[in-house]
Amino acid sequence: MHTQSNTALGITFNVIASLLFGLMFAYTSLLHSLQGSEIYGWRILLTFPCLTIFIILQGNWSQVISIYRRLYNERYFFFTRVISSFLIGIQLWLFMWAPSNGYGLDVSLGYFMMPIAMVILGRIAFKDKMSRLQKLSCIFAILGIINMLVLSQTLTWPTLLICLGYPIYFWLRQKTNTNNIGGVWFDMIFSLPISIFFILQGGVLSGEFGPLFDILWLVLGLGLISALALGFQSLSAPHLNLSLFGLLVYVEPVLLLTISILLGETIKSAEWPTYIAIWFAVCALMLEGIINLKKKHIA
Repeated sequence: MHTQSNTALGITFNVIASLLFGLMFAYTSLLHSLQGSEIYGWRILLTFPCLTIFIILQGNWSQVISIYRRLYNERYFFFTRVISSFLIGIQLWLFMWAPSNGYGLDVSLGYFMMPIAMVILGRIAFKDKMSRLQKLSCIFAILGIINMLVLSQTLTWPTLLICLGYPIYFWLRQKTNTNNIGGVWFDMIFSLPISIFFILQGGVLSGEFGPLFDILWLVLGLGLISALALGFQSLSAPHLNLSLFGLLVYVEPVLLLTISILLGETIKSAEWPTYIAIWFAVCALMLEGIINLKKKHIA
C-alpha cells in the first residue's frame, strides 16, 4: 500500500514530467529552422544514452537482457519489436513536428481522446468490463467525433494517429509482455538508425544554419529536457496506483492545448462542440478515477 508521502512524491514527479513534456512541445519553436524529422532525430540520439544510464542506475538492466534473449528464442518476436519501434517512433516524430507546423491543437485533442480510445480497446481486445461512467465517456467522445466528421469536418490525421496509434502500441506491449522501461529501451535502439539518417540529412551538421555551436546548444537542451521528462515519468510510476496515474494523464494534453494557443493557434467556432464533448468525456473518466480513489482510501 502506498503511503501518503510516497503518493505525494509520485504526483510531484508525474506533474514535473508533464511540465517538461509541455516545455519540450514549446521548445520546438526555438528550433523553427530545423525540420520536424531532424528534431526527432536529435531527440532520439540524445535521449537514448540518458535512458541507458537511467535504467542501469535504477537496476532494471535485467529487463533489457530478458528482451534481448527473447529475440533469439521466440519466433516473430523480432518482428514485433520492429512494429513497436515504428509505432512509438511515429508518435515521437509527430510530437516534434506538429507545434511548428500548425497542428499543435490537433495533437492536444488526440491526447485528450487517447485514454477514451484505450478504454474502448480494452473492452474489445481484453474483454474488460466498462463502467457506466466509461460508457458515458465513450458516448460523449463519439458525439465529438461525429461533429468533426459531419459538421466541422476537421478530423485530422495527427488527431487520429495519436488517439488510435498509442492504444495499438500499448496493446502490442501488453500482448508481448514488454510493458516496461526495458521495452522502451529496445523501441529507441531500433529507432536509432532512422534518427541518425534524419540528422545526417539535416542542416545542423552541414552548417546550413550557421556556426555549429550556435544551434547545437539548443539541440542539446532538447535532449536534456527529453531525458529529464522520461526520467521523472519513470520515477513516478512506482508511487502511483493505476487510478491516480490515469487521472494525471490529462495534465499533459491541457498543457499542450495551452501552449498551442500561446503559439498562435485558435479553436474555430465549428470545432467547439467537439472540444466540449471530448472534455465532458474526460470529466467522466476523471470522476470515475476520483470515486475509485475515495473507495480505496475508505477501504
